[in-house]
Amino acid sequence: MSCRHLSPALAAVVCLAAASFAVATQEPRLSGEPNLTDEQKEAFLLKAQVVKSKPIGKGITSPWRLTLSDGTVTHDAAFVSVDERKGYMRFEGGNAEIGFRDTYHYDIAAHELAKLIGLGDMIPVTVERNWRGHSGALSWWVPWKWDEETRLKQNLHPPDVEGWNNQMHKVRVFHELIYNTDPNVGNLLITEDWKLWMIDFTRAFRLHHDLKNPRDLTNCDRTLLEKLRQLDGTEVLARTKPHLTKDEVKAVMARRDKIVAYFEKLIAEKGENAVLY
Repeated sequence: MSCRHLSPALAAVVCLAAASFAVATQEPRLSGEPNLTDEQKEAFLLKAQVVKSKPIGKGITSPWRLTLSDGTVTHDAAFVSVDERKGYMRFEGGNAEIGFRDTYHYDIAAHELAKLIGLGDMIPVTVERNWRGHSGALSWWVPWKWDEETRLKQNLHPPDVEGWNNQMHKVRVFHELIYNTDPNVGNLLITEDWKLWMIDFTRAFRLHHDLKNPRDLTNCDRTLLEKLRQLDGTEVLARTKPHLTKDEVKAVMARRDKIVAYFEKLIAEKGENAVLY
């Protein structure tokens, strides 16, 4: 659901308060949110009737904005059904990838993995659903006020810079864990209370066992690091099946090991309080 112009500059960003990956892939909708649990949102996304639809109009994955209703609750969702495989893919700018895949399955896998490490509140609830004869990822619509491009263009600053930076640290850790090859300016939404939401993981979960940009990892939430230490590959496979293969899960766990080792090295060098929050 994002623009696809990759930027390798994540590690070069110095000021976290001005750094991120997101611009609009969805139109703002500042309406009241129904008071539902994640489980209730999942049930709604799976069962509610689609009463209206329109193309979002951005991104090469042709996402749709659907309005759903179960007779009591009416809410929007984003639907993407892209599922492409190519043995070799060359991008604008000359970059290339062997074993390229762009698939909605990774949006669902990202949501499930995020829940396992305590980041489920940073990714919209996402389920697999069939619409108009196509299977795809259906994601709860986030009532965002800004995207990162707008925030930067308007020179807006979060009222709580430390809290913002702490959210950004989590974003960076997660993108390293899933090896997201498309962490560009279309993948981060900001709500009115300055909460960050990550979206669009269709080009993540590569088979690389090394980290993509380890220099992005400067600080980590204590609970997140402990969740990463406890992450179990068997559980990851069970929770993400059939959206991730065994090899993709192995790669996730290999990167998990690298992330944990990286932070443990930083802690040994700088002290725990300088690295963890």
